[in-house]
Order: sequence, then C-alpha cells, then structure tokens
Amino acid sequence: MYVILEGVDTSGKSTQIGLLKQKYTDAVFTKEPGGTKLGFSIRKIILDGEISSIQAELFMFLADRAEHYEQIVKPNKNKLIFSDRGLISGIAYAKTNYEKFSFEELIKLNMIALNENMPNLVVLLKIDKTHIEKRLNTKKHDNIEKRGIEYLLKVQENMIEALKKMKIKYIQIDASLKIEDIHNIIINNIGNKYD
Repeated sequence: MYVILEGVDTSGKSTQIGLLKQKYTDAVFTKEPGGTKLGFSIRKIILDGEISSIQAELFMFLADRAEHYEQIVKPNKNKLIFSDRGLISGIAYAKTNYEKFSFEELIKLNMIALNENMPNLVVLLKIDKTHIEKRLNTKKHDNIEKRGIEYLLKVQENMIEALKKMKIKYIQIDASLKIEDIHNIIINNIGNKYD
C-alpha cells in the first residue's frame, strides 16, 4: 500500500510521519523531494533559492517524482510505503506558481512522471489561517514559507481541487485536531492489515 501524506508547511505532516514510524516499524518511509540522491539535491536547490524559473522548478519536481517512483516506490510495491508529500503537492504548488497551466495539464505531466502509477491513499492535513500564522511564528522560514500565509492557503485550495479532479482515494483531516486523534484517523483508514 502506497500512502502519501499531503499538506502545506506547518500542517503537521512531520509529526504524523514520526508517529507512523513508531507504529509501522517494517514500513518504508520516504519524502518528495529528497527521498533519493537526486531528490536530495533538487530539494536543496529549490529550498535554498538557487533557482529563479518557475518552469524549471516544476520540471525539477517532475524529474524527482519519476526518479522517486523508480528507486523507492516500484521496488517496494509489496510493502507499506509512506511518503511525506507527492504528486498532489507537485500539482498544487505548480498551479499556484504558474497559473497558466491547467489542472489537466499538470495531472498529465505527473502521470507521465509516475508512468500512470497512483498512490492507494492520500491523507490531506488541512490547516486554517490562524494555525498557519501561529506555527510559522515558531520556526525559521525556508523559501517556500517566505512566500507568505496567503500563498500557502492558495496552495492548500489547489491541493483540494487536484484531489477532487483525480480518481485517487483520499481523506481530509482537520490539522487543528489533537495529534493523537489525527494519528488514529490515519491508521483507521489504513486498516489492520499491517498491524
């Protein structure tokens, strides 16, 4: 089972990944970008501001996604895989950054990168403006977070829209719930097959 955790910065993905690592000790844990050697380099380039072209950023994410699928997901298809971010983030950030692309075009590009292979479940942690502000005030900002709260809220809207347009099973969870409650919702949707 291939599960992707999605959500904008500060939504609590890292916290939930940490809890899932404790629960599913035999699962494969990865992230996009950064789950492969190429992805690690791409992540550094994008987050440290070494790239100025939005189009180049989009294609770097797509290159990472293709490499990530071939190196991490495909060889572990018979295992439980959790990924911190994936194609929904890719589509949402690209749509926010470069509006002239349609959702349909972005979905098509991602389908090419993934060779038509989709996750079994997407978990979207949805956060409101108040909680984003509160959480951003407690940390140093990377280049994405520096784009501001309204930017992150627009990305989140685009994540929801992308999920509605794609035929992927997903659940949307209120990120302001208690950490333990969010964790329980996630594991209940995975089922007891992996306990």
